[in-house]
Amino acid sequence: MGDTSKYKEEKQIALGILAHVDAGKTTLSESMLHKGGIVDNIGRVDKKNAFLDNYELEKERGITIFSKQAVFRIGNMRVTLLDTPGHIDFSAEMERTLQVLDYAVLVINGADGVQGHTRTLWRLLERYQIPVFLFINKMDQFKGNDEEKQEEQERLLASLQKELSTSCLDFGGEWDAAFLENLALCEEEVLEHYLESGEVEEADIVKMVAQRKVFPCYFGSALKEEGVDKFLKGVETYTAERKYGDKFAARVFKIARDAQGNRLTYLKVTGGVLKVKMLLKGENRNAEETEIWEEKVDQIRIYSGARYEMVKEAKAGMVCAVTGLDHTFAGEGLGLEEESTIPLLEPVLSYKIKLPPECDAHQMLRKLRQLEEEEPQLHIVWEEQSSEIHAKLMGDVQIEILQSLIRERFGVDVSFGEGSIVYKETIAGPVEGIGHFEPLRHYAEVHLLLEPLERGSGVQFDTDCSEDLLDRNWQRLILTHLEEKEHIGVLTGSAITDIKITLIAGRAHQKHTEGGDFRQATYRAVRQGLKRARSILLEPCYEFCLEIPMENVGRAMTDLQNMGADFEQPMIEDKMAGIKGRAPVSTMRGYQKEVISYTRGFGNLVCSFGGYIECHNAEEVIAAYDYDSEHDLMNPTGSVFCAHGAGFVVPWDQVPDYMHLEERRIADMQSVDGEQASDDKKRSESGQADGSWISSAEYKKRQADYWRGEKELEEIFARTYGEVKRRLPSEQEYRRVHVTASEPVYRPAKPKKAEKEYLLVDGYNIIFAWEELKELSKINIDSARDRLKDILCNYQGYRKCTLILVFDAYRVKGHREEITKYHNIHVVYTKEAETADMFIEKTVHAIGRKYQVTVATSDGLEQVIIMGQGGKRLSAAGLKEEVDMAAAQMKEHLEAAKPKTKTYLGEYFPEDSGKAE
Repeated sequence: MGDTSKYKEEKQIALGILAHVDAGKTTLSESMLHKGGIVDNIGRVDKKNAFLDNYELEKERGITIFSKQAVFRIGNMRVTLLDTPGHIDFSAEMERTLQVLDYAVLVINGADGVQGHTRTLWRLLERYQIPVFLFINKMDQFKGNDEEKQEEQERLLASLQKELSTSCLDFGGEWDAAFLENLALCEEEVLEHYLESGEVEEADIVKMVAQRKVFPCYFGSALKEEGVDKFLKGVETYTAERKYGDKFAARVFKIARDAQGNRLTYLKVTGGVLKVKMLLKGENRNAEETEIWEEKVDQIRIYSGARYEMVKEAKAGMVCAVTGLDHTFAGEGLGLEEESTIPLLEPVLSYKIKLPPECDAHQMLRKLRQLEEEEPQLHIVWEEQSSEIHAKLMGDVQIEILQSLIRERFGVDVSFGEGSIVYKETIAGPVEGIGHFEPLRHYAEVHLLLEPLERGSGVQFDTDCSEDLLDRNWQRLILTHLEEKEHIGVLTGSAITDIKITLIAGRAHQKHTEGGDFRQATYRAVRQGLKRARSILLEPCYEFCLEIPMENVGRAMTDLQNMGADFEQPMIEDKMAGIKGRAPVSTMRGYQKEVISYTRGFGNLVCSFGGYIECHNAEEVIAAYDYDSEHDLMNPTGSVFCAHGAGFVVPWDQVPDYMHLEERRIADMQSVDGEQASDDKKRSESGQADGSWISSAEYKKRQADYWRGEKELEEIFARTYGEVKRRLPSEQEYRRVHVTASEPVYRPAKPKKAEKEYLLVDGYNIIFAWEELKELSKINIDSARDRLKDILCNYQGYRKCTLILVFDAYRVKGHREEITKYHNIHVVYTKEAETADMFIEKTVHAIGRKYQVTVATSDGLEQVIIMGQGGKRLSAAGLKEEVDMAAAQMKEHLEAAKPKTKTYLGEYFPEDSGKAE
């Protein structure tokens, strides 16, 4: 086990290296490692012996696919070098690494200058506010005398200052008066000092570099190690170690697996000290409800290429890999560290994964989830309706790599269908969304303000709700539900973006509200708001740089106009023309091959992701998707209200007429047609004048609407457990219930007369719902179970029903179903992998149509399922009331059975025996 105390006095720097593909990034990394004594010889990509490109796929393709690290020392500085992918298809891997860097090295190919992807990298470095050193590589390719080489170097520097920043300065040249003056101009205070003294202090340069006010540039050749020593000396001199807090904090930036299959969590310690066997906590984002995980750190590894050293602890500033953590994810903050922002670069193409006939799709889905952990931007999606697996990717190279990874790791040969564009949706103006969820004994109402944001802002969440109106814990829960899923739009069902969602009002019920109620109300509020707003379809675009011979300019400009591109006037230089602009991905896909064809190989097209723009052919795309938002049962737009003891669904446009909280009016809250959405559609009032008659045609229409509403309720709860069987009401029943009442209501049919009565009780559900048993369970769960059994024995003696008490044992490995008799009740412990809910549903399905069955549980989902199977439902609170009432009546009965006369000893004394003498 290594000792990290030797690192205490060293300056520790996390240095990332980034570049456009083929700029020589890997070669520069090799040269730096050679200078640091890590490798004896400089490895080369073409010879497949690079120290950091240790995966077979990387050696075969000659590109960096996964970010890797190596540790070396220069003087009194300990550098953790993080090598990142240069190909645009693996930009997401690179961007996650940026979030743990102290400084970055941007490598530029001197022969090509600033490329499109170089500008994208520069914007990312600016976004994450990372100080940058620039190394202009491959300068050995320029032939000529020293004067000509110097002119070429000055031309490249001028290009950097124009394309990237005027603060790019050549630190490897002469530090004459002109250089010092340009350096001092980068900071006002430094300029004042320079004008007084004629000098620029080293400490001031360090400060300017850290504050991104100056960007040191060095020219050289990584392959021949020219200029590398001067570059490393500059990094050592002009960097400063960050200051960290004493309390533990860490940022996770990558998940991977070693050769033995152990899960590795790569992180940077940003506060305090991380020690072996230290207990870490976090939230399980894959759980339906908020779950806190606690796991111990087994090993701390410091990697250098494929090799690693195990250490006892990692101090602040160190980058390491940790084993023993199974729930972490890339971007997660541990300890005091906050979760990172959503990556700016994202996949724009979606592909169907075609599996071999013998391969089980569900098993492959689980395996692909492992790859998604390591590469979150894969976005593995399961299409329920078609039972297909889809993956969102950046491009063709990533497809080839993913195919190889699946073959290597899982032994399965897969293919990919033709990629489709990943569209997104946003809104044109602010709107209020209302969600209400109120089946019987449930309650939640949520009001959200949806506002458009600038392009590229993503989805943001906030709260502006008084705690007098809604408790803070409920507000936090609503924000959790907003953040836990990807919300989709109403035009094509694509993900929404560039929207700020603010909680502005909400209401809970002291007795009936549960966490799941707010999930339903929150989702419905988002959807209802989107229905009321004017939605806009967005499509991804490329920023491109097209270089072509002069004679092909006309053809190129015609093509770009047909593509709907927005481009600048051509720049002419040496019989070649350069055109820069932006074009939709959908129209520019595959254009690279055309350019090579009509320019006979002399043309070149460089593309980088340019964000999302308004779709140029929105109507055509929307028609092709044929998405019906109002019949998407997985994402309902309406709300559920309650009247006369039953829940009913209200369409989205009628929700404002039923809501309980007052709506916040927004002046420009417009519907699609420019009017208030609540006024878009009016409920049909024909035939309701006397509240007693409607036509047969109207009845059929309402019956269809009624069944759609009921179907939505069932889908919410029953899709996991199977089809809920229920007949449609007759016309006579419908008229009696719906026409005579002021609100539409569904009343279940009267229970059948049954020879036998069964009561099924969800044991643990009741224990944790009854306060006295819940407190007892904290001390001893066995005592709580025994207490519940005794209570129900007394209750069964009063009710005379067949009482079945069910406890979960599904987590007990190898456990078989166990049914025992406890006095006068039956006690069931379920088998492995079968929950109490599943056992109860199975039982009700078997006997619910023949006997009168009641199920006692506080689980709202299970209650509706039971009702659909023909059973009655009883909440935990309702069972408690019945038990208490039964106990009170039994007590009264016992009191009544006692003799009315009492015998006292004094009655047998003489009358005068009690008198005083």
